[in-house]
Amino acid sequence: QVQLVESGGGLVEAGGSLRLSCAVSGRTVSTYAMGWFRQAPGKEREFVATINRNGNTYSTDAMKGRFSISRDNAKNTVYLQMNSLKPEDTAVYYCAARTGYGTYTQTQSYDYWGQGTQVTVSS
Repeated sequence: QVQLVESGGGLVEAGGSLRLSCAVSGRTVSTYAMGWFRQAPGKEREFVATINRNGNTYSTDAMKGRFSISRDNAKNTVYLQMNSLKPEDTAVYYCAARTGYGTYTQTQSYDYWGQGTQVTVSS
């Protein structure tokens, strides 16, 4: 059983940066496809970025250039670097994992979830 623990959220001013971490326990992170999602109040959970088992990354056009996902196999941790933050980025950010070699962007594709970390961007 894999466990995911997010950290790094907090309050930041618009234009600032945060780096979220997702510590993976139970199995080596490189054996999973990993994803970041976010959920704002009253909205559905939405895809942010993913890194597959081969280390290839993907994010939506809205996120590209501001958000990037990476993985540190030695630390068994996945990161989400967020730059040029905007108030509309305010949400709870979740880390997710699943087995498989594909690139997965749907919430229902993931089997394991962390508890989430709050990111609040003030204007």
